[in-house]
Amino acid sequence: MKFLVGETTKGRSVFAVLGAEAIDLTSLNPLIGWDLSALIADPALLESVSAGLADAPRIALTTITPALPVKKPGTIICLGLNYTDHIKEGGYEIPDYPALFMRGKNSIMAAGAPLVRPSCSEKLDYEAELMFIVGKGGRHIAEADALDHVFGYTVFNDGSVRDYQRKTHQWTPGKNFDNTGAIGPFVVTPDELPAGAAGLKIESRVGAEILQSSNTGNMIWSVAKTIATISEYTTLEPGDMIAMGTPPGVGHAKKPNPRWLVPGEVVEIEIEGIGICANPIVDEAST
Repeated sequence: MKFLVGETTKGRSVFAVLGAEAIDLTSLNPLIGWDLSALIADPALLESVSAGLADAPRIALTTITPALPVKKPGTIICLGLNYTDHIKEGGYEIPDYPALFMRGKNSIMAAGAPLVRPSCSEKLDYEAELMFIVGKGGRHIAEADALDHVFGYTVFNDGSVRDYQRKTHQWTPGKNFDNTGAIGPFVVTPDELPAGAAGLKIESRVGAEILQSSNTGNMIWSVAKTIATISEYTTLEPGDMIAMGTPPGVGHAKKPNPRWLVPGEVVEIEIEGIGICANPIVDEAST
């Protein structure tokens, strides 16, 4: 199933997406709540409304303003180097262990919301990424069992302020400016995608300008391997979000000149079978 959490004139709900229309699941069963947290905790809630879906009212997707799929996510973990050609364009050696970093909650925002270029830098970059939401938690999860722990897949733009990213070896400042990490709008359950969401076209663009174009089959660490690796050192919990790294074509590596995002542009990240995460770029001074 494809989910969308969003606002209408009637308030916030969880919707099931059917083409260009959506069904308000929260109105069918209020226990589903106002984000995906309840469904992540108890997938059986979906069964409580399944019989009524065929006859349920539908509304146009265009009438829904996206919100974060999980209002208060748990841990947000990101892979920094997961496509060989991206590693090379950044001047790094190919690692034998994934480069992992964390994002804070203030750094993320919903698809459609303004992505903010900070007043202290003009070096705002884009990164198209697959992201998944943990459904079943655990520690020391075997790679063979890891995909059973995925609730769903979504789209992530790991907006990065490059000069601040390079200030330290840990990348934390450049990856954690407020309102630079866009998530959504859709979350697709694993049964509707290839195993581990592998083999999907992934692309970033501004208007007709294609910035990145690759395939999730080119990831070095698969979703299953990533879950196994991360759960070696920490307990994954339902609602945690993990971003799977970006393919080549990022702005700082463009030749002869870097290609930074500027206010007035709309950056789109699209992953085949999941959807498009589009966000306007604004300057911090205008917010």
